[in-house]
Amino acid sequence: MLDLLAEAAGGEHHAEATAFGFLTPGMVVALAMIVVILIMLRAGVPKLIAGMLDARIAEIRKQLDEAKALRAEAEALRDGLAKKSREADTDITALREAAEQQADEIVKQAKADASALVARHKALAADKIAAAERAAVDDLRAKAADAATAAARALIAEEHGEDADRKLVDQSISEI
Repeated sequence: MLDLLAEAAGGEHHAEATAFGFLTPGMVVALAMIVVILIMLRAGVPKLIAGMLDARIAEIRKQLDEAKALRAEAEALRDGLAKKSREADTDITALREAAEQQADEIVKQAKADASALVARHKALAADKIAAAERAAVDDLRAKAADAATAAARALIAEEHGEDADRKLVDQSISEI
């Protein structure tokens, strides 16, 4: 066929080289490949390759087992942290409720204390007012007594003379 193509192209036709009259270059390459393959088979290259592949497979399996163990450990850790998180949320809720209850109690106590303080201040103010009223009444009585005494002195001094005093003293002595 090459001959026909070469003639159609108008070119010359060259004869292909052969060894021993029947081995073409393609056959020599095929024969060399077969020899190399046979040498490789005889030397145990496939066993070496299989051994290397088996070792690699074993290493990959080992890595997969380690990865599975790490994954299981990570999942256990995640589950533990999730549990701790839920417990912390529960604790936070309980603390918040306790704090709110304590705050309510403090507010109630403060209101009660404030009411008691207001009542004490009212009572103290009422006592002060009553004491001031008593003091004013006592002061007024003392002033009235002083005024009455002064008026009585003046009246007695005007109406009683020495004679009336002697009569009164004599009468008092006779009664004793």
